[in-house]
Amino acid sequence: MEIIKDKEFGGERPLFGSHGLKLENVTIHAGESALKECGDIEAVGCRFEGKYPFWHVNGFKVKDCLFTSGARAALWYSRDLVMTDTVVEAPKMFREMDNLYLENVRIPDAQETLWHCRGVRLKNVEVSNADYIFMHSSDIEIEDYRQNGNYSFQYCRNVVIRNAVLNTKDAFWNTENVTVYDSEIDGEYLGWHSRNLRLVNCRIAGTQPFCYAENLVLENCEMAEDADLAFEYTTVDARVNGRITSVKNPRSGRIVAGSIGEIILDGNIKQPADCVIEQLG
Repeated sequence: MEIIKDKEFGGERPLFGSHGLKLENVTIHAGESALKECGDIEAVGCRFEGKYPFWHVNGFKVKDCLFTSGARAALWYSRDLVMTDTVVEAPKMFREMDNLYLENVRIPDAQETLWHCRGVRLKNVEVSNADYIFMHSSDIEIEDYRQNGNYSFQYCRNVVIRNAVLNTKDAFWNTENVTVYDSEIDGEYLGWHSRNLRLVNCRIAGTQPFCYAENLVLENCEMAEDADLAFEYTTVDARVNGRITSVKNPRSGRIVAGSIGEIILDGNIKQPADCVIEQLG
């Protein structure tokens, strides 16, 4: 493997088409597509300032690097990425990618990040300003994750999340086959129009959660006081510890809680309208 160390590059495509290349303490200044159409690339301790440095790259490792805000849209149309111990200040990262693993990564401006990606694994990752993160992505595994940003995981499929804190309204809309374990989710209108959304040992906050959902499952969960008007037009199997502020027009299934402040069943309920609601208190 060729090693390039302590160098600076800029301009248009300075390392275009490179293969079998290791970059150590290299700075990519303003410009475009520094490592486009490359493969078998390793970057350690590098700084990326120019746009689109990793497009159409097949097999690369990024460790202890910095992507400044100027390196927007840095990783697109690529596959087989391992990124560790890195700070990503640039928005709109990771698009149309396959098989990416991120560990010990911080993304302070994660707006419109991780779109149309397949085979995503995250461990100990923190994201902020993360509006619309994970749009249309699939086959996702996440552990030890912290997120601030709305409209997340929309249209995602086959997702498993463990030990997360998600501050996000309109999360998990139109998703399919999502399971969340041991997490806190704070956001309005959670899980609308989802299919096979399952939450286990989770705490849920925010108004009007879980409406228009199909095959929703809650196991050993808690709902905050502001999680009101829940389950409208939803098929549900819910086991909630403690109190639910209010339940409105669930379509079918079963809801079991310690207590429920208000049960609203009005003329707008949808058939079969046979949900069993049980209070244990």
